[in-house]
Parts: sequence; structure tokens; C-alpha cells
Amino acid sequence: MSDSWLALEPGADPVERARSLRRAHETFTRAGTVSRPVRDVVAASWRRSVRAGVGPDGTASVELVDADLSAYRADHPLARVMPLVRELLGTFASDGEHLLAVCDAHGSLLWVEGHPATRRRADRMNFVPGARWAESAVGTNAPGTAVAVGKPVQVFAAEHFIRRVQPWTCAAAPIHDPRTGRVLGAVDITGGDRLAHPHSLGFVQAVARAAETHLALSAPERPGAGRAELAALGRTEALLTLDGRRIRLSRRHSEIVALLALHPEGLTGDELLCALYEDERVTPVTLRAELARLRGVLGPGRLGSRPYRLTVPVESDVAVVERRLRSGAITEAATAYAGPLLPGSQAPAVVRTRRRLADALRNALIARGDPDLLADWAHAPWGEDDLDVWRALVTVRPTAAARSRLAALECELAAPGPW
Repeated sequence: MSDSWLALEPGADPVERARSLRRAHETFTRAGTVSRPVRDVVAASWRRSVRAGVGPDGTASVELVDADLSAYRADHPLARVMPLVRELLGTFASDGEHLLAVCDAHGSLLWVEGHPATRRRADRMNFVPGARWAESAVGTNAPGTAVAVGKPVQVFAAEHFIRRVQPWTCAAAPIHDPRTGRVLGAVDITGGDRLAHPHSLGFVQAVARAAETHLALSAPERPGAGRAELAALGRTEALLTLDGRRIRLSRRHSEIVALLALHPEGLTGDELLCALYEDERVTPVTLRAELARLRGVLGPGRLGSRPYRLTVPVESDVAVVERRLRSGAITEAATAYAGPLLPGSQAPAVVRTRRRLADALRNALIARGDPDLLADWAHAPWGEDDLDVWRALVTVRPTAAARSRLAALECELAAPGPW
């Protein structure tokens, strides 16, 4: 097998290579063995595809449509580079009867544009905006594999794991966040055999680098006057970004701000008292003193009363996860979930919200059955004892380690507890 990242070496016969790849693909799907001329990068991807439970006759599913898709795209960092991507790749795609596509870090297609006739053909295999083309969902493909390995990749003909995609050739390169280095998504060019050329891979690499440069030069400012952001998932003390300041809130102030962010219409003193305190002996005086201290932290005019409310719109990470769950964007919801809401809090309303959000997400992950998403949850601190998730994971990815962990959990559950 070859280590080359190019799908077709210069001078090679594309017809003969496509035939030999089809034979190799059939051998692999029948017997699980990889033969020549399959490249190492493709062989590794095929094996990951099988472990993820992808079948060669599968198809992509469309997860985001209409307003949900528009909202998700508008909020995504790669929206800022789309004018540049269109400028660099748009004419090439249209004139060559190709498609340009941009996906997020989980292989969900955000934009698919290009030649109308090619788009109609691509529609038949759900290569459309809102469809999930992650490697764990549809097997080997350029955008999904590029974000999986974090490197540029070209996929030719029967190198694609799913048979209905094998008439196509594609090349994709990941786009990284210039500040953190994490993969934001990938830019892809998809079309016919003419794309099986070194220049295609070099072209998308250059576009990806240009996009990263553009992101570095156009980094958004922190939330300024008139808006705020709250990070409360997976944190004992919430982080509020307000008026350009980053404020680490105390535990009690974290609870108050989180609840007010979830109730922009405001809460009365009695409602807030019941939401925060289990002990009914706590008096309104205690709450008013806490709110007075919070006013000093937030600054003048940021905390209203009668009812108590925040006077600026607050985008919380809790609301982001809930919104994505409602729209069916399960992968994106799991990405935004950094952990339980204020895990150390015993405030009744916080405890209820924490359980409701975690249950909604874990149930969605179990129903989806995506092995990567289930594994992420199972190996997180909040999921390591989640029996239902481990059972779902073993169903779709029955590795020895997963089976062993499930057996241990079931043994613990069956063991009699202490008197």
C-alpha cells in the first residue's frame, strides 16, 4: 500500500485504477483484508468506517434544514470566510462542473455550491447542505476524512467507502482556528475524475490556508455593550463576558445569573428565593443582600428589579445546547456541551435544569447511535458510569475495552448494596 496523500499519481490511468480499487473495495467489504493499490490513508479510513458501523450501501442523512440550518450557519465561525472561499473556488467549481463544499468539524455540510447539473446529481446521494458526511456516518470521503485526520486528503472513485459515492472524486483540506489550532471544518471540491490530479489537492490546501489567514485577521471582538455571554456548563463558577469584561462569578452569583439568563422576562423575589434555596428558613433579606452584591459586580444598570432581570441579552451555553437539540443538530449540541450545569450547585432550579439538559442530550445520543458521540459521552467524567450509554456504545462499537467497562457497570448494579 502507498502512503501518498494523492489519489492518482501523475501519468496513471484513471480507468484502470478505478477498476482495481473497486476490486480491492469488494475484497475488503467481503473479507476485511486490504490489498493493493489502496493507500494507507484510505485503508485506515475504511477500518474506522467499519468500526463505526458504516455499511457500504448506506447513505447520508440530512439533519439540518431551513431556518435551523440558516441559524447554525450564521453562527458558525466559517461563515466569515465564505465570501473568500467563493471568490477563490466558485469560478473553478462552476466552470469545471464541480461543487465547492464547506463542512463543520463534525462533517456536517454547511454550504454546497457550484454547477447546477452537478448539484442535481449530488442531491441524489444527499450531498446537500445540512447533511452529515462525517466519516463515522458515511465512511471514507474527502471532507469527512479530512476533519477526522486533520490533514488534506484526496479520495478517488472506489476509495469512497459507500458505493453510491464511488463515481465521484473529491479533495478537501481542514480549516483550523488560528488561535487555538482546533479544526473548525474543511473546504472541499467534489466532481468527476478530472479532480484526481495533484493540483486539486494543492488548490484546496491553498484555499484553506487563505481562510485561516482571513480568520486570524478578522477575529471577532469580545461582546461589547448591549450583549453578554455566559459559560456555565462544566464550571463550578460561571464565566460572564459583559461590556468587554470577563467576570468570574461566585457560586451563588453563578446560580443567579444562570437562572436569570434562562428567564429573560425576569423572576420575582419569591420565585428566585424558591429557585435558589432548599432551606425554607432563608429570608428575602438574605436574597436582597446577595443581589446587591451582584449589582456591584455587574456594574450600574445591569440588574433590574420588579421583577429581577438582566438588562442586556445574555447568550448562555445552556441555551445554545437546548436550541441545537430542538433543531435536531445532535452533533452540534454535543460539541457545545462542556459538562453538567454548575455541577457543585444544589439550588433546586439549577439541579432541575442540569438534569433536564443532561437527560435530553444523552437520550438523543442513544437514539442517534453514533459511536463517536457515544464514546465521547461515555469517556467524559459525567458519563463514565452511565450504564445506558455504555450499552448503546457496545451495540455499535463492541470493542474489548467497552465490553469490559459495561460488564463492570452491570456487575456493580447487580451487587447488593449495604444495609
